[in-house]
Amino acid sequence: MQLHVALPEPTEIVVRNGGRFSDKAYLKFCEANPDLRVERNAEGEIIIVPPAGLESDDRNAEVVAQLRIWAKKDGRGRASGPTAQFFLPDGSALSPDAAWVSNESGKRMSERERKGFPYVCPEFVIEVLSPSDRLKKTQQKMERWIANGAQLAWLIDGDAETVYIYQKDKPVEIRRGIVRLAGKGPVKGFTLQLRTIWDGLK
Repeated sequence: MQLHVALPEPTEIVVRNGGRFSDKAYLKFCEANPDLRVERNAEGEIIIVPPAGLESDDRNAEVVAQLRIWAKKDGRGRASGPTAQFFLPDGSALSPDAAWVSNESGKRMSERERKGFPYVCPEFVIEVLSPSDRLKKTQQKMERWIANGAQLAWLIDGDAETVYIYQKDKPVEIRRGIVRLAGKGPVKGFTLQLRTIWDGLK
């Protein structure tokens, strides 16, 4: 199935198929449309996500680079970027801007899952707000990550120099204007340097 869409401005598109997209059908959709950035919500609807702007992508690349460098030194897990996607327990299929998956979770993946979309929730995820994102909707996505098993999740708003910190059974913690953020729980020992993220392309 090929889908070609032209829009006057960045927005999300919801594709409904008269019912739920199965995992198999969803994978076929992704394979047939490799140029699209897509996710699937818990209701089985396919969400076509607009690309990030240059500054947002620069910030995201910085986050992924820092997490990956730390993960390789730490050795307890693997870091991934925004093109990796995960099948979650609630039926959704989501791609965080950055993720960390422990070696223990990695061992539970089949070879096919490792090459595709694994049925695992990363222990740690980061989302970087882009101009096309809506804060409230992205906050709901962060809550979904936690509900599906993520132990720690950070939402980074670069323009506002703000980080929203999510953990299970804890209120959201909001940190503004900080220049570094220390990980806890599964990524204890990781510190994200934020100054270059706040600066963006200035």
